[in-house]
Amino acid sequence: MLYTELLRLWDEAVRAMDARDWRRALELAGTVAEPNARTLFIEASAHLALQELEPALQALNQVILKDERLAVAFFQRSAVLLQLDRLDDALSDCIWAKKHMRDNTVIDYRQLGLSHKLFSWQVVYNSAAVYSRMGQWEQARELLMSASQEKGAMRNSSIVPGLESISRGEVLNPILVPEGVVFRPRKQEVEQLQQKDFLGKAKVITSMIPNDDFGGFEPLRMQKPGYYEPKKEGADETRYMRLRAPYMARGRGQLTIPGGATVFLYDEVDKDGMATVIYDGQRGLLPMTLLDPIDLKKAKGKRGDKIPSGIPLPPGVKPPTRPRSQPTTAAPAPETPPPSYSNATLRNRASEDPPEGVFLPSPDSIDQEDVPDGEEQVVVKVHFTYTLALSINPYASYKELQDRIAHKLDQPPNKLRLRHRASGSRLLTPLEPGSGSGEESYPLLPVVEEGRATLWCQLEDPLAGRAILYHMVALYDYTGQGPEDLEFSEGETIDILGEVNEEWLEGHCAGNIGIFPRCFVYSESAVAEKSVL
Repeated sequence: MLYTELLRLWDEAVRAMDARDWRRALELAGTVAEPNARTLFIEASAHLALQELEPALQALNQVILKDERLAVAFFQRSAVLLQLDRLDDALSDCIWAKKHMRDNTVIDYRQLGLSHKLFSWQVVYNSAAVYSRMGQWEQARELLMSASQEKGAMRNSSIVPGLESISRGEVLNPILVPEGVVFRPRKQEVEQLQQKDFLGKAKVITSMIPNDDFGGFEPLRMQKPGYYEPKKEGADETRYMRLRAPYMARGRGQLTIPGGATVFLYDEVDKDGMATVIYDGQRGLLPMTLLDPIDLKKAKGKRGDKIPSGIPLPPGVKPPTRPRSQPTTAAPAPETPPPSYSNATLRNRASEDPPEGVFLPSPDSIDQEDVPDGEEQVVVKVHFTYTLALSINPYASYKELQDRIAHKLDQPPNKLRLRHRASGSRLLTPLEPGSGSGEESYPLLPVVEEGRATLWCQLEDPLAGRAILYHMVALYDYTGQGPEDLEFSEGETIDILGEVNEEWLEGHCAGNIGIFPRCFVYSESAVAEKSVL
């Protein structure tokens, strides 16, 4: 359809609405071959004026399909759903309307051709009307009280009578866009309709309204936060939850989320039955009784039920800036200086098996250099950038062990630091030099099991002077989102150098220092304490 024909039919439908000829307006709006969100809104308004609720609902559904961020369409549809006694859907639309207002107290739609201002308190009032029909009078009263504090609320006479009705146990009637108020075409375009010569069908280069033929131009918008994508298959399947019914925030720290939304369970349930979740880049509280776990295997098989495969971003659109390298005073004062070295190991594994593709020599090919005959020996497997095996005296001192490994790796001995992994743990801890000196220092003995020992060899970090507060283990692979981020793989041990804020940590891994989200790592000591409790 030519744009001139669209303008003509649109203008005639608006004139019919002004004349309160609802049937004529429906006929004209229905003849638009390729309707947009604004012409479809005329159909919905005409059906409402004729008290035809189901056709009005269908028209509003089409409006939202054309423009999924039109808050006034969600507001109008919530009122229609309320009159059809579909209360859960009505509450969900109130929540979507509030969300698409983007924290604005009022939206003036005159720039789009609708002579109407949508106030935030009106959306909250309709939510209270839903709760009143559900019989939840206290919740309805609380919402009306919060609505009375918003801009423009007390200038209208709806709040005070609404509170009086709630106190008497009477249900509230919803607020709607006034009868006959619709989107109008631009006056300048209508006036010059005969003079303009449009050649063929207008070609859309960009549009502010999805699936629309023409909507004007606008600058690029900021993209909403995305998702981290862990490489672990089936990671934490039970932590994805679906909200059974819409929920509107009732207290500080709670989230307002529409029904059916997918959230990520961020933390355990507190004593009040509220769980901390992440939704749309925001963290807040929801009642655990409204959350149902999602079977990711079944959900991924449905084309229309897609959920993110990664862990949602922590709150905040931009990651924090990495703090400057300064000695911290937060670390406990040990008897000896805290360790400072880098991790140049391969991916740490939960088992002691060598990484895939790395050849581990057979016992016959284990290095026997400088081994006296008859002397007791143990096989030591060393993980570096590759894996090697040595036969070493279990009573060797830390320096002898260090020199022997450095010789095989062709590295300076004083630059090497050795770590081991305790049984049942994934955390790499420094190998203790021993309690004595000379022959009394036997660091290898505590880590030998059945004549074998496994060590991880790391190079000393060139950035000396940083105190290590504690150690944590990576839950997932993390790919840096910026030059200041620290990349690591699942199972690697990370030296924590500082806490940027409650969501981000500064750490050291594999010779690199950077920041990363706290939700990607865990502390074995914290897990052990929870299991004991």
